[in-house]
Order: sequence, then structure tokens, then C-alpha cells
Amino acid sequence: MIRSVDAFDSACPLPPISVGAVQYLNTRPLVHGLAAADLALSFDLPSRLADRLAAGRLDVALVPSIEVFRHPDFRIVSDACIGCRGPVMSVKLLFRVPPRKVRSLAVDEGSRTSAALARILLHEMYGLEPRIESLPIGSSSGDTEADAILLIGDRALGPASGGGAFQLIWDLGDEWCRWTGLPFVFAVWAARPGADSVELVTRLEAARDRGRTQLPAIAAAEAAAHGLTKSQCLAYLRDNLHYDLGAHELEALRLFRSHAVRLGLAPRPVGQAVFQGQLP
Repeated sequence: MIRSVDAFDSACPLPPISVGAVQYLNTRPLVHGLAAADLALSFDLPSRLADRLAAGRLDVALVPSIEVFRHPDFRIVSDACIGCRGPVMSVKLLFRVPPRKVRSLAVDEGSRTSAALARILLHEMYGLEPRIESLPIGSSSGDTEADAILLIGDRALGPASGGGAFQLIWDLGDEWCRWTGLPFVFAVWAARPGADSVELVTRLEAARDRGRTQLPAIAAAEAAAHGLTKSQCLAYLRDNLHYDLGAHELEALRLFRSHAVRLGLAPRPVGQAVFQGQLP
């Protein structure tokens, strides 16, 4: 006997939507309360999330914004994001030499957008194209002799360790915002080709909105694990991070893309306007 469609559907429920989020403190307001039976939520480094999404192992992920340029088939599916409109605190470039003398740059293994941003700023401000090396997760600034060291996420929140004193520390969010007069977008929610993310869109934005109302509770729960006081953690989540992908953020993404293309960090867009049919 052949079962009806309804009977078949009830007997064979669809697998949960696989969602990947960044494991850093800055993602907590976006995923607070997002877990549900029909979602398989996992956490990883930003760079690894982009690779898992490209490989089809995730349906939707919070990926480095530059990965949307590198994968034209990725669709941005939410106006929730991780950005800044000034100092971001958790993306730092540490200099052992004056910026104009940088010849080598060590970049955090988890970083892709911030690595591109550091290279763009050094190139546009000083005409530099330093030699790039990777700083593995678990390593400190003392584990590399590079002239400049990029740290992101949780390990950028604490004091720089190892390697002696630094001549200068850039907050890359602040450098970009002061240089361009625009905000910066570090990560966006993107879906792989063929993923049905229509229902998830409103849930991602609702999770962001709920998270913003719970910042004191999130700060109280997370502060100690990140070596911060509750007030420091709350200030970071509330004042340094920005979670809305609006018109100014889209303008900033277009400018970021144009610089990345010129430096060979992203392919030249093909077709009509950048992001057409891709952004909310």
C-alpha cells in the first residue's frame, strides 16, 4: 500500500537546518535563544564556517563578510550582522615596528575579513604588501617574529602576551571607520546554494532583537570566562558592536569589496551592481 503524502511527511520529518555560528563572545547576542529542535546549531572559527558552508556541510552560517565576495553563490539572508561604527575592541593589529616599516604580517588563523582589512589598510595608507604568515589558534604574539600581528575575537580582548612591548596597537574597526567615515561589517548570515532559508530569516533577526534586550544577562554569564568584568563585557557587547545591516553598512561592504578586488583579495564582480538580488 502506498502511503499518502501527508502520512509520508509525518513519518519522515525533514532533517534540522544546520546553522553555524562564530564561537567568539561577539556572536552571543545573535544566537541567544536561537537553539530549537528544528535547528542543528554548531560553533566554529569564522574561517572554518565559511569552508563548511562552501562544502555544503552547513545550510546557513555566520561567515566573514569577505567570503560573500569570494563565493558569489552565497546569499546574505538576514539584516543581522556583526559590525562596528568605531572601536570594536576585538580586532587588533599589534606593531613591533612603525606601520610604514612593516614587512611581515602574522594573521590570526580564524580570520579572513580582518586579515583582508589589515592588508587593505597597510596598502592604502603606506603602499605595503607584507609577507603573510598564519598565527595558529592557541599561539600567542610571542610565537611569531612578524613585524605586525593580527588578533581577533576573544584572544584580542585581553592584553597582548609575549613578544615584548609593541610600539603601536591599531583597533582595526576604528581605523576603518575614521579612514572612510563608514561603519565596518565583519560577518553576515549567509546561506549555501539550494538551502531553504526563508523561514529562518525572521528567526535570525528575532534572535538578534531578543539578544539585544538580554545584554546584561549575557554579560553576566560570559564575563568571567573572557577575563572581563561584567561592566567591561556589557560595554563591549553594547557599545563596541553593531548588529544591523543597513544602508550605511551596505555602502561600507561595497567599498570594502572594491579595495579587496584591487588588492587581489577577492574576484572582480561579474554582471550588474554588487550584491544585487543578494542582500535584504
